[in-house]
Amino acid sequence: MPKGPAAKAKSQSGYKDKEKPTQIRFSNITAAKAVADAIRTSLGPRGMDKMIQSSNGDVTITNDGATILKQMQLLHPAAKMLVELSKAQDVEAGDGTTTVTVIAGSLLDAAQKLLAKGIHPTSISDSFQKAAAKSVEILETMGTPLELSDRESLLKSASTSLNSKVVSQYSNILAPLCVDAVLNVIDPATDVNVNLTDIKIVKKLGGTVEDTELIEGLLFDNKTAGSGGPSKIEKAKIGLIQFCISPPKTDMENQVVVSDYEQMDRVLREERQYILNIVKQIKKTGCNVLLIQKSILRDAVNDLALHFLAKMKIMVIKDIEREDIEFVCKSLGCRPAASLDHFSADILGSADLVEEIHTGESKVTKVTGIANGGKTVSVLVRGSNKLVLEEADRSIHDALCVIRCLVKKRALIAGGGAPEIELSLRLSEFAHTLSGMEQYCFRAFADAMEIIPFTLAENAGLNPIATVTELRNKHAQGMKTAGINVRKGAITNILEENVVQPLLVSTSAVHLAAETVRSILKIDDIVNVVR
Repeated sequence: MPKGPAAKAKSQSGYKDKEKPTQIRFSNITAAKAVADAIRTSLGPRGMDKMIQSSNGDVTITNDGATILKQMQLLHPAAKMLVELSKAQDVEAGDGTTTVTVIAGSLLDAAQKLLAKGIHPTSISDSFQKAAAKSVEILETMGTPLELSDRESLLKSASTSLNSKVVSQYSNILAPLCVDAVLNVIDPATDVNVNLTDIKIVKKLGGTVEDTELIEGLLFDNKTAGSGGPSKIEKAKIGLIQFCISPPKTDMENQVVVSDYEQMDRVLREERQYILNIVKQIKKTGCNVLLIQKSILRDAVNDLALHFLAKMKIMVIKDIEREDIEFVCKSLGCRPAASLDHFSADILGSADLVEEIHTGESKVTKVTGIANGGKTVSVLVRGSNKLVLEEADRSIHDALCVIRCLVKKRALIAGGGAPEIELSLRLSEFAHTLSGMEQYCFRAFADAMEIIPFTLAENAGLNPIATVTELRNKHAQGMKTAGINVRKGAITNILEENVVQPLLVSTSAVHLAAETVRSILKIDDIVNVVR
């Protein structure tokens, strides 16, 4: 709070807060703004990347806001709220995680100035809520409706999302791949959401990002088990088992004492007979590709069993993770067998071809031509090193989320800072119709929205003040889709540059940012509990 005569003059006119809540609010706002400023430089296609080093020495290179914030070690509780905010945006829209944090930082800055003028935090908070609701209304009038059959528009929005990533030079390969992946797992006419677990992403080192491919079928990132067995099977009958093909073991504490060789021989013979019996029953159902779930207590399949299965020309893929079982069943149209009695011909899935293929230094198994399978696809992502591979995976996830947004809410909006400047102008106009404190707060909210084009220009190396002023003029003249074209370093009609984003990304960013700022403003004390 300002000291001296100025403060006294203010205390008579405006609302004067007690000392402690003011300090707490100031500390919360400062902490949250520091987080927003830390990731502001990574906004947009010309944004910088961050290198994150974890305590165990792992290095991550990314410019995805949610990933950066998730890995930051923050102590201040208000700063942690911004991490939660970017997580919420990641869940809701999947993209725009940096945008939402930057907007929240800017709104907090605006709120701090209003508090300094002596406006009550509750008034600011309520006005911000109304302004956010009004912003969502304005954005919805700006959106252009879209049909899912319009592949071109889907590609444009996926490319826009990929252009701000480390792997932006491959956007012409990854964008169509993501669009096809989503369109393959949904029914465009009826679905209003996309279950991204239906798209399995398998990462393999080696090659370049250009070698990434979409597989309409199923991909296992482990090779076939055992040697001497077939590595390619046509007209496959695929069975999935959850029991073990290995001799039963005693419990942990028990032990079997064998006194002479005869008994030893008998144990081995029995084991052999037991395994052979299981393998014969599997063969009897006509199964020629066997998937075996990973087992913890004992070997899911032992060498003797693999030998018998190889002799009977049955391909074995072991160590299927428990969480993948549902996906595998959905893809192949088969059912898992929990015991040998349930393993019959009617629970098998069928496919035209199951083959083992080489990828770099390792092998993967690919199933194609699945008869009556579910709507699932697999994506094999390649990369020359681990960092590129991880970043490609995150970028593909963001692009898939962008297309998911368009399935949820079928409307597009211009990118490149255009919607934010338009919001700023419209809210300023609307503020003139209001009176009192509300008008003040609305105008502050409107000014805060300019942070996005300002940061975009700054990151692209343009003069931010001149650029934003020119952009504001263009919008005032009625050019709604004028935005910052970072490639040319000028203001152009951004739709001609194919820079579009889903409406849901923008609306949820404004809505969630305002919500977080409101909760930070309403906090007037931090209580530490000793537990």
